[in-house]
Amino acid sequence: MPRRQQLTEEELERIEEACDMALELNQSKHRIYEYVESRMSFIAPNLSIIVGASTAAKVMGIAGGLTNLSKMPACNIMLLGAQRRTLSGFSSTSVLPHTGYIYHSDIVQSLPPDLRRKAARLVAAKCTLAARVDSFHESQEGKVGYELKEEIERKFDKWQEPPPVKQVKPLPAPLDGQRKKRGGRRYRKMKERLGLTEIRKQANRMSFGEIEEDAYQEDLGFSLGHLGKSGSGRVRQTQVNEATKARISKTLQRTLQKQSMVYGGKSTIRDRSSGTASSVAFTPLQGLEIVNPQAAEKKVAEANQKYFSSMAEFVKVKSEKSGILSST
Repeated sequence: MPRRQQLTEEELERIEEACDMALELNQSKHRIYEYVESRMSFIAPNLSIIVGASTAAKVMGIAGGLTNLSKMPACNIMLLGAQRRTLSGFSSTSVLPHTGYIYHSDIVQSLPPDLRRKAARLVAAKCTLAARVDSFHESQEGKVGYELKEEIERKFDKWQEPPPVKQVKPLPAPLDGQRKKRGGRRYRKMKERLGLTEIRKQANRMSFGEIEEDAYQEDLGFSLGHLGKSGSGRVRQTQVNEATKARISKTLQRTLQKQSMVYGGKSTIRDRSSGTASSVAFTPLQGLEIVNPQAAEKKVAEANQKYFSSMAEFVKVKSEKSGILSST
């Protein structure tokens, strides 16, 4: 490493003179900017209205005059005043690259940080138009500048508007047509098997203002509707007698027998189909008792036929002990 040495008096004097000269030049530049800024309302009125007199003077000073500024594109005007910083070994988080005087102007800094770069591009484009108008010495009263600034502010307001509320719209009607159903013998058989028969239709139909009889005591409220009633139409309940019992299946026999079992009284619907109708009788021993009157009548008829028939005769019974024949 080189050794550190103190400056000589001659070298120190030269450095101090250079520093004084740099400070004087900086002061002279600020005085020129102040003078130009005070005269910007006459030199470039439209540009001063958009970005302000101070920023307009800085931009025009770096560009080398109003004529040179009017010949520059908007992308280059946005970079005027950008400073390159060599931060070797330091963090570059706070560094804003490609930002010049227009980015740091008041009109751009009034927006949120996420919109400033977009706003700087818009302002640079409008400054280019205003500089070209001023270079031809037109619109000295600043009419074009006011119009461009109003356009900028309208776009700023549009950017900061809240997003519209999403409306819940119903789904459109589907464009698919009705599907073609498969025809043929198999489909017709399926419709016949799953279709509602006339008997089921009559059983589901109920009369208004009439009390229906329960079909089963276990299922309260279950009735057969119009099925088996007089005046119910073409469909009537199946009439079962001894001749037809032999031709029906055992499953249907059990179903008819279950339907014909009505407890608590005699049913007019099942009077002909079964002989198991019952009635309630009161006995001194058991109290309430369910009796089958038809069974009792059948028992009496059998006894009458056995003992009081015209074909009845005496029966000889031989006792095992005495061997005496007795007649009854």
